[in-house]
Amino acid sequence: MIDIEGPRRAGGALSRSSEIHLTFRISLASSHRSQHEQIMNSFSFSFRDTQLHALGSGALAWPAERMLCVSDLHLCKSERVARRSGVALPPYDTRDTLMRLADDLEQVKPQTVVCLGDSFDDLDAAQAMTEEDRLLVTRLQAGREWIWIEGNHDPGPIDLGGTHLAEMTRGGLTFRHIAEPGQSGEVSGHYHPKATLPTRARMISRPAFLIDDQRIIMPAYGTYTGGLRSDAAVLSDLMGPEAQAIMTGPRPVQVPMPRRARRVGA
Repeated sequence: MIDIEGPRRAGGALSRSSEIHLTFRISLASSHRSQHEQIMNSFSFSFRDTQLHALGSGALAWPAERMLCVSDLHLCKSERVARRSGVALPPYDTRDTLMRLADDLEQVKPQTVVCLGDSFDDLDAAQAMTEEDRLLVTRLQAGREWIWIEGNHDPGPIDLGGTHLAEMTRGGLTFRHIAEPGQSGEVSGHYHPKATLPTRARMISRPAFLIDDQRIIMPAYGTYTGGLRSDAAVLSDLMGPEAQAIMTGPRPVQVPMPRRARRVGA
């Protein structure tokens, strides 16, 4: 049992005896990082000889490339839900997601922003975006390379600035929406992974990065996004046996990726 105290998405530190050290290409960063590489509220790790930072918000920073990557924003989801089901959700999800992204951009100051697919809940939702929120996106894009990776919810270009790609390779890493079995050096999203762990008081569940020596699967960044438990069969099949989860929150925590126990004889 791991002692993590605090509400959902709140942080917690592992005790010294419970610290986890990866044995392949993911390692804790040196505590003597240069000042420009230090990013508050992040967990630093090495993936395929590349130093990355998993932010507590669910964003991924790549300082050497001056890049910030976010996945599954699902902007305007409340509009899509109301249009399709008639259920009225509080219509503040888009603004909340964009303001959190603005905070990360202010902290990391990237030159390149990659939105890793499913940035909108569907194409009609993209068209329904308010003018005020469109202007906010335009301000966030100003002076930056902005790349929209196509997702299954929002295939094809959307009527906003930036470059629209099916996938992108940079510095030995390939960014695509959905992980492809057998690929390596891959950063993807789509599954909205979350890790669930027992604590002394209750179960703790948080969106999480899943990482092994071949791929990173990013958590969903959007405000109105659910999550798929890391012990789901599709995630267990994609991730190697040494996979780790970095749970998001004010103090990101790394743990072995939770999996279902194998049945005897299975």
